[in-house]
Amino acid sequence: MSESVTALKEAVTGPALMRHVQEFARRVKLSGTPEELESFHYLKAQLDGFGYRTRLLMHDAYISLPGPARVEAGGKALKAITQSFSRPSPAGGLRGPLVDLGRGTAAEFEGRDVQGRVVLVEGIASPAVAALASAAGAAGQLHISPQQHLHEMCISPVWGSPSDATLPDLPRTVVCTISQEDGQALRARLAAGEALEAVLHSEVDTGWRQTPLLEAELDGQGGAEAPFILFSGHHDTWYEGVMDNGSANATMLEAARVLAGRQGAWRRGLRLCFWSGHSHGRYSGSAWYADTRWEELDRRCAAHVNVDSTGGIGATVLTETGVTPELVALAADTIAAETGQHYKGKRPSRSSDQSFWGIGIPSMFGGLSTQVPGTPTFGPPTMRNALGWWWHTPHDLIDKIDEGFLVRDTRVFVHALWRLLTEPVLPLDPSATAAALLQELQGLPQEGPAAPCLARAVAAAEALAAASTPSSDHAVMQACRALVPLHMAEHDRFAHDPALPLPAWPLLRPLKAWAQAPAGSDEARFLGVAAVRACNRLLHGLQRARAALDG
Repeated sequence: MSESVTALKEAVTGPALMRHVQEFARRVKLSGTPEELESFHYLKAQLDGFGYRTRLLMHDAYISLPGPARVEAGGKALKAITQSFSRPSPAGGLRGPLVDLGRGTAAEFEGRDVQGRVVLVEGIASPAVAALASAAGAAGQLHISPQQHLHEMCISPVWGSPSDATLPDLPRTVVCTISQEDGQALRARLAAGEALEAVLHSEVDTGWRQTPLLEAELDGQGGAEAPFILFSGHHDTWYEGVMDNGSANATMLEAARVLAGRQGAWRRGLRLCFWSGHSHGRYSGSAWYADTRWEELDRRCAAHVNVDSTGGIGATVLTETGVTPELVALAADTIAAETGQHYKGKRPSRSSDQSFWGIGIPSMFGGLSTQVPGTPTFGPPTMRNALGWWWHTPHDLIDKIDEGFLVRDTRVFVHALWRLLTEPVLPLDPSATAAALLQELQGLPQEGPAAPCLARAVAAAEALAAASTPSSDHAVMQACRALVPLHMAEHDRFAHDPALPLPAWPLLRPLKAWAQAPAGSDEARFLGVAAVRACNRLLHGLQRARAALDG
């Protein structure tokens, strides 16, 4: 580890971080509210003091704020919450027969008549279940929490504010969540053959609001038009949201302060963005920024470092964070240097304000440190993530922050950012993406109608994986512009995929289906139309990346 990194790491202090955390613990910061804006002014004042150029932007966003909710089912009144982007219930509540749909998977919806019914689903509310329930004609969803605490969620599958084209994709159901105890009691009665009716009451305030976005920037040696590193996190919260995302905002401020002290060594600029609309607008802030700053981001943004929920009590695992292949080596180096843990790489999920993959910007982190399964801080095994049982509940308070872990996590971010800002050539590895593609392609049937296309793709990926190390930032960035959308996005570079699970290399889906179809069948011919186009897109991207690396 260089002396510069060691000095920067030692400059990160717990008291400075905790002062920011204490400030963020003072307010509930719902998107587009005066309390949130007041907290944004605190962020701006801090960054002004560190010498950054700051701009507090206001923009329209489609925001959904849940209000009071209650549920009547099985002759009892049950404690409940509703969810962001649920439909508000009609006067007197939404009434319908209750049907148990397990965990609400596509297979469990298949063949079930849920038209006009309320589906009882185990697990935290999600966009995936909301999309399935809406498509199946369900009138309502009643989710069973994995524990006694009820978790706030945004259930819209539309990434960012909806357009006229995606507006119909918003949920069309009334959605509530009840505790595990209450939900399992209903499930047992249904299993015993009882016919139960549920009445869902939900108030939800959904509409266009002005929301803030804070941008803060310092230039590197190349000046205002040189490449920059985007360092981002959301500022809106559920309740006080001290871990999610107050501690992460403290990490951003402390990293900004420490790094600004060594600005003279930067080769590239650093731009911080604090988003609103993460929790209540399905990443509306970062999506708006990607749309309205598309040309500049395409031209200048070298990498996106996202930060979420740092320093939680019990958060001893730093090997489950999501990183695109180009940045896995850097992530592994920094995590090992600061913690001794060995990170091997994990594909990022479709979350965490990752609004920039379509442009072709590689990303690292988001949630960095997580709980160990089976420990008191983890929560039930069926939790959707390992950030802690208090996640998205009123219990996300300052007592959930471990100062030592917050220092540790912040040092990981400082270390990674320092290397991104100062190394002679950006520490990104496009060949790692080509290697990941090769592994995917070699797992497909090498015979059948797709064979010629697959052979050409394998040859192009092999050539790219063997390409020489990039000699300039421009070469690295152009290779990433070609590869990242192929690996991480399904639509074109100017659109946002839904907030739904997406496999690696989604453009390979028609190729995979074509490779398994009976040769000569109509099915194979129909699949072949889409597969040939997907193959053309894949080859074009690989050739663009190879040309960039070859100079």
